[in-house]
Amino acid sequence: MPQSDVADWPGTSRSSVTRCKPGANCPSSHSSISRQLSPLSVTEDSSAPILELQSRGSSGVCGHRAERQNRSGDDGTQAHPENGSQENRIKARCLSCTSVVLKAVWGLLIILSVSSSWVGTTQIVKITYKNFYCPFFMTWFSTNWNIMFFPVYYSGHLATAQEKQSPMKKFRECSRIFGEDGLTLKLFLKRTAPFSILWTLTNYLYLLALKKLTATDVSALFCCNKAFVFLLSWIVLKDRFMGVRIVAAIMAITGIVMMAYADNFHADSIIGVAFAVGSASTSALYKVLFKMFLGSANFGEAAHFVSTLGFFNLVFISFTPVILYFTKVEHWSSFAALPWGCLCGMAGLWLAFNILVNVGVVLTYPILISIGTVLSVPGNAAVDLLKQEVIFNVVRLAATIIICIGFLLMLLPEEWDEITLRFINSLKEKKSEEHVEDITDPSVHLRSRSRANGTVSIPLA
Repeated sequence: MPQSDVADWPGTSRSSVTRCKPGANCPSSHSSISRQLSPLSVTEDSSAPILELQSRGSSGVCGHRAERQNRSGDDGTQAHPENGSQENRIKARCLSCTSVVLKAVWGLLIILSVSSSWVGTTQIVKITYKNFYCPFFMTWFSTNWNIMFFPVYYSGHLATAQEKQSPMKKFRECSRIFGEDGLTLKLFLKRTAPFSILWTLTNYLYLLALKKLTATDVSALFCCNKAFVFLLSWIVLKDRFMGVRIVAAIMAITGIVMMAYADNFHADSIIGVAFAVGSASTSALYKVLFKMFLGSANFGEAAHFVSTLGFFNLVFISFTPVILYFTKVEHWSSFAALPWGCLCGMAGLWLAFNILVNVGVVLTYPILISIGTVLSVPGNAAVDLLKQEVIFNVVRLAATIIICIGFLLMLLPEEWDEITLRFINSLKEKKSEEHVEDITDPSVHLRSRSRANGTVSIPLA
């Protein structure tokens, strides 16, 4: 039994113990003493010290017996808390190790899933462009699939939650991201419209860039959105200034210029780089505005918000692909001729990517999601090399590496310098302790040998 439980047990106060005057017989009976000295009712800091002092000053019949029982009681009360605390420490360590291992396993799976879904989306778009080039229709079609985000989340809630809620109750609970009053028509138009436009613009510019550049170049340039998020947060949100992130932003800009230079500033290359950088910029603006107006959101609120964006896209932006169809900007012969397999595959992987990003934040460390995103660059490079669609020259390869390094520098925590100094100091302390132990070990050995021989010698320094 733990010591905290023992301390709360009844009958352990000092006032319940009967004192014996010196030179007198103990008035209490043997049964009462044994009852008071029971290991279940004796705490180390209450009854035991009083009875120990009493047994030393007593000359009656209860002296030796009480002392012997007191020792057994002390042994019991000291053994139980020590054993219980040791078991609790072992259990706590096992639980913490298990949680860390589970998070690491989930993190590895999330990294592979995020990177593969993003690589799959990008490569399916490139395949679709061979027979069908309607980037805005593809953006509109894939954004409509966001409506399924909240139903997927609610299905997971029904499968895992112990206290299940009705769909409407869960929907109202998650709609608090819009305010205490929930989702109203005014808030729906006011908060959803700008984010829906930014979402559509980000994906549309990304698809336009894939027409001009390779998948590797576009995915590398899109990683610059981390640098743009930092710059906008520093200017708009007044976030903390960090020199390392300024260096990362400069590296991102350098990589952008080198990427445009890789094809000797060819017209298509410059336009493609502009589209990719524009997509990264609108993505950064979306994230900064979300943090400014809506703050942070849990998984359910994020699912609700993304589904709301899909519903807004279906209701209010559907007229745009219709106009583009009749003006023959994006035209196709018939709906039967559309590559529905590629379109559904692209939309499904895009939805899976958005779900995995939000699920990953709940199941594992958020930094692993960003690592999964940047791993899409070597993933797309491997696929492009297998398809023989890209030839890496020195400038393009250097630009890709510089952008990825800048992206990883953005992932450093704000206290990275303090953490690094702490780690270096701990290493120095460990080395100094090992050095002191190496010095003291021979001296101890020499003293033990001298004592064995009956002599005492002091080792020289």
